[in-house]
Amino acid sequence: MFPKVLFFLCVLFALTPWASPPIALTLGLLLGFTLGNPFQPQTRRTTKYLLQASVVLLGFGMSLQEVIKAGRSGFSYTAIGIVFATSLGLLLGRIFGVRHNTAYLIASGTAICGGSAIAAVGPVLGAADDEMSVSLAAVFVLNSIALLIFPAIGAALHLTQSQFGLWSALAIHDTSSVVGSAAKFGAAALIVATTVKLARALWIVPLCFFTAAVKRTKARINWPWFILFFLLAAVLNSTLQGSFVFHGLYGLGRVGLTLTLFLIGAGMSRQTLRVVGAAPLLQAVTLWVVVAVASLVLIRFGVWTV
Repeated sequence: MFPKVLFFLCVLFALTPWASPPIALTLGLLLGFTLGNPFQPQTRRTTKYLLQASVVLLGFGMSLQEVIKAGRSGFSYTAIGIVFATSLGLLLGRIFGVRHNTAYLIASGTAICGGSAIAAVGPVLGAADDEMSVSLAAVFVLNSIALLIFPAIGAALHLTQSQFGLWSALAIHDTSSVVGSAAKFGAAALIVATTVKLARALWIVPLCFFTAAVKRTKARINWPWFILFFLLAAVLNSTLQGSFVFHGLYGLGRVGLTLTLFLIGAGMSRQTLRVVGAAPLLQAVTLWVVVAVASLVLIRFGVWTV
């Protein structure tokens, strides 16, 4: 009974102005690693749709002009990063002796969009349940770490808002952690991070088609339709500027994101860490560190800009 009461109290706190994405995630992690999540199946189903709805609502606080500028600038960096991360991920998988499907899923999740990419590519790849679980667990562990340390690193290195937003979008796996990290850093960073990240997420579709062609499968490919609704929200906000309704929807999106991160944190557990194992985690960590450092250097020295 107590874990359920505590869970609901944490949910209520996540909905208040005192909560922030890092605080919500930390609360979720503490609950997940101690008492456990008493609503694990329901949480897993809810998180995906809550995140997508929150991202769409965030579009009501963004200028279409800024979205297009960030998306156009980040597209080429995203393409380069995806090819580099996928190739390096597969190489590291062979070096560390990780099963091919697991290595491919971890590389895809790091290169594109974390859990969303893994969930989309897994069925096309014909991945087994344990391969999916290991890959998702590895990515979620690193997502949690990134959300907690990226804002501090950005502040220590005196990154500008646009620099930090671009770095977050290119170096953090899941949309939830990208947006949460950027929201903590600043409003301008949030616009850049969200737009570039969603442009990065669109590569899920070509990757699925490529995987299907190589594996010669006809599995159903899930299209990330919520990105279209995000753009429509930005169009409406740019057309009808100053609407208090849109301002309220944008605020609701930020609250939804905070709640999403609490639920993601609560979904973690000691069992999650045991599931991953040493080799896949080593592949995931090494790949993530290389991608994060390489993109940071390019952004910090002005090679990649928005």
